[in-house]
Amino acid sequence: MFQAPRGTEDVLPEEIPYWTYVEETARRYARLFGYGEIRTPTFEDTGLFARGVGAATDIVEKEMYTFKDKGGNDLTLRPEGTASVVRAYIQHGMHTRPQPVRLFSLISAYRYDRPQAGRLREFHQFNCEAIGEEDPLLDAEIITMAWRFYEGLGLRNLTIALNSIGDSACRPAYLQALTAFYEAHAGEVCPDCQRRLHVNPLRVLDCKNPRCQPVIDEAPKITDYLCDACADHFATVRSALAALALPVQLNPRLVRGLDYYNRTVFEVWPPVVGSQAALGGGGRYDGLVEQLGGRPTPAVGFATGIERIIINLKHQGVAVPAAPAPRVFIVPLGEAAREVATRLADDLRRRGTSSLIGLGRRSLRALLRQANSLDCTWAIILGDQEVATGTATVRHMLQSTEERLPLPQALERVANLVQ
Repeated sequence: MFQAPRGTEDVLPEEIPYWTYVEETARRYARLFGYGEIRTPTFEDTGLFARGVGAATDIVEKEMYTFKDKGGNDLTLRPEGTASVVRAYIQHGMHTRPQPVRLFSLISAYRYDRPQAGRLREFHQFNCEAIGEEDPLLDAEIITMAWRFYEGLGLRNLTIALNSIGDSACRPAYLQALTAFYEAHAGEVCPDCQRRLHVNPLRVLDCKNPRCQPVIDEAPKITDYLCDACADHFATVRSALAALALPVQLNPRLVRGLDYYNRTVFEVWPPVVGSQAALGGGGRYDGLVEQLGGRPTPAVGFATGIERIIINLKHQGVAVPAAPAPRVFIVPLGEAAREVATRLADDLRRRGTSSLIGLGRRSLRALLRQANSLDCTWAIILGDQEVATGTATVRHMLQSTEERLPLPQALERVANLVQ
């Protein structure tokens, strides 16, 4: 028997209300902050991610789903959303639009990772990107947007971890100090950190191996190495967030797992930290547009995992709106009634009233039991006598009351009462 591939999940009808709630809330907050929706392809040229995400990252080295198509092209299922949006920004000449260009997307993404709660091989994200402006108030805006989105979902007791990782002017001096420190403690860290130190040294601060935590705690702090421009930028971001009284915790060890970040980076964490890790995060990526072939263009963005949000909605007991039940269940008893029921259901649906027809040749009791199990408000019963007289029996399922009405009147009655 076939099953869903490891690291993927079927979303069954009873789970859909969570997804609808998160997606509708995401679109609502995107509109509030002036972001327009963009949809990019599920797969892209492999080079886009190798260059954009970073050839030395775990994503590119270990986790991407890469394949050749029948034309011999190297393609990859997107492992994240930002590189594709930046590619679209460049390809469609969005630099000619008023800047910054604010874009959001709801995407599926793919990474070959060890499946666990909140970390799947096919996962879904809400992404927001603001491209074309270096003002630190835009950093504060994107962080605020993420926060208000979580707040609007009903999540509570979250915290914002915030850091600056500098830029090309000041980061080299920090990396030199970090490398020297780690070389002096090479025997105390895991093999992955020993390798990363000479390939992608900033990633050592993101290691989750317990063996490495004491070394990470004692490592030089990048905020001590910021140049004046980066320090001023970071101070303005912090001041703007403080003015909004957001629960920010400075974390000088915070880095992100993608090479394109510079200056501001942040993550939003739930109160119970488990395998699902941060709810989401992001930061500034001022060099990515140029790196992918565009003109020098500053940018900032964030992404949040929908599966992780749903885990936390359930953990915190946040009630989400239920999927609407069918309002009318039509019970046809006999062949003539089945034809009338088909016309009646179509008429109700065209009026905007959700309707179902009892199928098969089951008894009245069985069909009413089905209507009750589906939480239908009304049942319209059509037997031989009703068909012969042009009437229908209208039954209120919750009150267990019913009356026989001429068919047009029954239609009007039910259509009006269920609105």
